[in-house]
Amino acid sequence: MPEDKKIESEFAVCLKNDGYAVSLERHKIYRVLPDPDAEKNGDLRIVDESGEDYLYPKDWFIMISVPDAVVASLLRTA
Repeated sequence: MPEDKKIESEFAVCLKNDGYAVSLERHKIYRVLPDPDAEKNGDLRIVDESGEDYLYPKDWFIMISVPDAVVASLLRTA
């Protein structure tokens, strides 16, 4: 039996948006794109309200786990 492919995505909730109220909404779930260099510098690559990805301070977010059905829904709206 073939193994189902799991959707590999990470998500975070925005806790802070100082100076970026148009780009980030507090308490909203955002998609996080992998960027090891950014993480080494204390940032996360976030797909923000513009639909584009930008770097934001990692401490503005908390990483969350979401069920597969929620992942699929969030990726459809991205």
